[in-house]
Amino acid sequence: MQEQAVSVCQKTSQQGRSAWLDRELSLKLREKRRVYDLWKKGQAIQKEYKDVVRSCRDKIRKAKAQLELNLATSLRDNKKCFYKYINNKRRAKENLLPLLDMEGNIVTKDEKKAEVLNAFFASVFNRKTSYPQGNRPPELIDRDREQNRPPAIQEEAVSDLLSHLDTHKSMGLDGIHLRVLREMVEGLAKLLSIIYQQSWITREVPDDWRLANVTPIYKRIQGTTGLSA
Repeated sequence: MQEQAVSVCQKTSQQGRSAWLDRELSLKLREKRRVYDLWKKGQAIQKEYKDVVRSCRDKIRKAKAQLELNLATSLRDNKKCFYKYINNKRRAKENLLPLLDMEGNIVTKDEKKAEVLNAFFASVFNRKTSYPQGNRPPELIDRDREQNRPPAIQEEAVSDLLSHLDTHKSMGLDGIHLRVLREMVEGLAKLLSIIYQQSWITREVPDDWRLANVTPIYKRIQGTTGLSA
């Protein structure tokens, strides 16, 4: 049902094609090459070729400006195209720096780095994680004293979160498109609120929620380096 209801765009083989290059501009560049060949053969004058070059340059400049304007105006609804364009403008990509594992050892191999990042991600959902006696964060102590029972997960809150999902995001490991979750918010909100409530009471999460695709992102901030996943 998902494949029939959610339209997907087919991948093309034009990976090196610029985003601002449309059909009209492509024909104009082809015309430029044709006039250049005629000029080299003596069948066209130099002024004619220069006019075509000037026209192509102006059209390329306008096409790039229009593309950047469209990306800026649609940034809130579609961030993927914006960051894809920015990443393509980068001249070089930095490699992931060495990491430290839980034992303090330096990890340099890519496979080991992925294991370190996945272990860190899974540690967030480890229900066995506890705090030494007397060292618990103050907000947890105050919350336990003020509340004698776990908070109720409101169905309206879950419904509001589902209705504001960004459909341009990629699917998770479950293979469910975010548009499907938004369109079926009325039927899923109650079920998810029950799951969240039971997870809060039992302090456990479903095993599927522990799985994720972790992608390390290299960041450079004013001479310092850091990692974010």
